[in-house]
Amino acid sequence: MGIFLNPDNTNFQEAINSKIYVDKTGMISELNQVIRTEQKYVCISRPRRFGKSMAANMLVAYYSRGCDSRELFKNYKIASNASFENHLNRYNVIHINMTEFVKPDNIQETINYLHRILLHELKRENADVDCFDWNNLVLVLKTIFSEKKIPFIFIIDEWDCIFREHKNDADAQRDYLIFLRDLLKDQSYVALTYMTGILPIKKYGEHSALNMFTEISMTDTREYAEFTGFTENEVKALCERFQMSYEETKRWYDGYNVNGISVYNPRSVVMSMTGGKFNNYWTSTETYEALRVYIAMDFDGLNQKITSMIAGDSVIINTSKFSNDMTTFRSADDVLTLLIHLGYLTYCPVNETGIGKIWIPNGEVQQEFINSIEDGGWEPVMKAIKSSEKLLSATIEGNTETVANLIEQCHQDNTSILSYNDENSLSCVISLAYYSARKDYFMIRELPTGKGYADIVFLPRKNRNVPALVIELKWDQTADTAIQQIRQKQYTSSLKEYSGNILLVGINYNKKEKQHTCLIEEVQK
Repeated sequence: MGIFLNPDNTNFQEAINSKIYVDKTGMISELNQVIRTEQKYVCISRPRRFGKSMAANMLVAYYSRGCDSRELFKNYKIASNASFENHLNRYNVIHINMTEFVKPDNIQETINYLHRILLHELKRENADVDCFDWNNLVLVLKTIFSEKKIPFIFIIDEWDCIFREHKNDADAQRDYLIFLRDLLKDQSYVALTYMTGILPIKKYGEHSALNMFTEISMTDTREYAEFTGFTENEVKALCERFQMSYEETKRWYDGYNVNGISVYNPRSVVMSMTGGKFNNYWTSTETYEALRVYIAMDFDGLNQKITSMIAGDSVIINTSKFSNDMTTFRSADDVLTLLIHLGYLTYCPVNETGIGKIWIPNGEVQQEFINSIEDGGWEPVMKAIKSSEKLLSATIEGNTETVANLIEQCHQDNTSILSYNDENSLSCVISLAYYSARKDYFMIRELPTGKGYADIVFLPRKNRNVPALVIELKWDQTADTAIQQIRQKQYTSSLKEYSGNILLVGINYNKKEKQHTCLIEEVQK
C-alpha cells in the first residue's frame, strides 16, 4: 500500500460517511465491461465540482490491491452486479491527481518528478523483481507485469490541468501528451485507464492525440449520462429527506441535458440541502471574471447568441471544430463550446456532425451571466433586465401604455445586438424585457395548444400569487388582433393544471413607425 501505488480506501470512506452520499457505484459495472478490451481507455470530462474526484476515489477503493473494500461496497448498487467479485481489489492501481504535480514554469520538471515518485513506490513494493533499468518507468511496469501477471489500472484525476495552467505553452502540452501516450498506449500492463478532467482530449497535430481513448464529455456522455450529476429521482429523494422544495431546487440547479437525461449540479444540490437555503454555490467557487473574459471576445454573432440565451432562448452551434483547449478560438461557436465544457451552458445534439442547441441551464448559472455582463459593453441588456420588474408590474396592473413604452425601449436599445425588423428578435426582446418574471414564473416559448402555438406563456410557479400571462405578438397588425387570436385558438385551454386568473397580452409592432402597442385582458380559466 502506498500513496500513489495501491492506495487505500480512506478517501471514498469519507465520501460515504458524509451527510449526503448519492450512490454512483453503477459506473463501476460499466467500467468492468471494458477492462482488458480495446475500449479500456476512458476519458471523462465534466465541469468543476461535478464529482470527478469522488468518482476517482470510488474506483481506487474498488480496484486497488492496497485495501479490502468488500464491506464498504456491500450496501451499494455494484454489490449486486455479477462482475462485483471478479474485479474487487484485484489490480495494481496507480492513482495520480495531476494538480499535485504541475509546476508553474517547467512541464518537463513535472514529468520527471512524477517519474521519480512512481518509480520509488514501484521499487519499494516490488523489490523482489529483477528489472534491467529501475530508472525507466515504462520498462519497470512491463517487467513487474511480466513477472507477477497482475495488470495495472491507471486513474488520473484532473488530467487536463496542464492545458489550463499552461494555456499558451504548446511545447509543454505536446511533451505532456507524448508522456501519456508512451506510458499508456498499446501497453499490455494496462488493464484500464480512467482519466477525468474539464476538457476533452486536446486536438494537437500528430499528437491530437491519445486516439485510443473513448471520450465522455458534456457534449456526448454516452452510457455514462446518469453518472454525470444527480438525476431527477436522486434529487427528489434528497428534497423529501431534507424537506426542501423540489420545484425551487429544479429552478436553481437543474437543466444540464446529457443524452436526454436531465442532471443537476451535485455540489450545489448538496450545499443547498445541507444548508437549508437556495443560493449560488457552484459559481461562488470561481470568480465571474473567468466567464466575462470569454463572452467579451470579439467574434461575429457571439453577443447576439449570449443575449438570446440570457433572454431564455436556445441557439444553434457547431461543436465539431473546437480544439479542446482554452486559447484556440476561431469562431463564436468555439467560445460557446468551451462554455459547455466549463458548465456554463448545456447542449443537445441535433445531428451527428456536432450541430446542436445550447442554452443556459438554470437560475444559478443565469445569475453568473448577469454578473458577468453588468459592467462594460452590455448596458442595453442590463437596462432591459433592470426595467423588467417595472414591466411585469405594469402588465399585471393592466397599464398598457407603460408596457408598450418599456418594450419599445428595450427593442430600440438592443438594435445593435439583435436584428430590429425580425420576428425572432422581437420574441427575444419580449423574453428579455420580462427577465425578472422567471423567479415567479415558468417561461414557455411556442407553447403547443392544439390549434397553433402561443408565442410566450408565463405560468406561475407553485405558491406564487400572480396571474398567468399568455402573450401573442403581431407585426403591422393590431394588439386587438393578437387578443382575438388567443381567444379564437383557445390558447388558454392548454394550461390544463392551472385554474387561476389569466392575462391575455397582445403586443403589436409597427415596422414603419417602429412603435409598439399593447392590449391586456383578464380572463378566468
